[in-house]
Amino acid sequence: MLDSCQNAQERWGGVHQLIDRLLKEREELVKAFRELRNAKPAFADKSLNGRFCEILVDYVSAWHFEVCEQLASEAKAFGDARGLELAEQINPRIDVSTEKALWFNDHCHKGDCNDVERFAEELKNLGGQLRERFELEDCLIEVLHTAHSEEGAVQA
Repeated sequence: MLDSCQNAQERWGGVHQLIDRLLKEREELVKAFRELRNAKPAFADKSLNGRFCEILVDYVSAWHFEVCEQLASEAKAFGDARGLELAEQINPRIDVSTEKALWFNDHCHKGDCNDVERFAEELKNLGGQLRERFELEDCLIEVLHTAHSEEGAVQA
């Protein structure tokens, strides 16, 4: 997961402040995920769990309320119907991982997953959802932002 995060940083770093911040938060999220996953038993470490859930909720919120809105605004400004259509296809899939992240925060952070196996399984499931989410976010960023950057350069 971290390798793809570093590749994305190389690709889009500096392109836009919101994207830069999202990628930095993603890196923090991956690091916190690994720390929590490697803790023994993970659910018993309330400070790691709390830190992870805080970063997790901040990350998914930043995508929905900042980055995604900005990308959609740019697409509309550039008349990018293809990009907007792609966003309409991909965002529902990202929403699934948001729901899983919020469920994890509400249940596993608050103590409902107080059995080692259940917590480990929920964390593993969340990790898979996050991996897919990162790929989908990267796809939208690449398609929308690259197209708009190129169009802006051509128009200049």
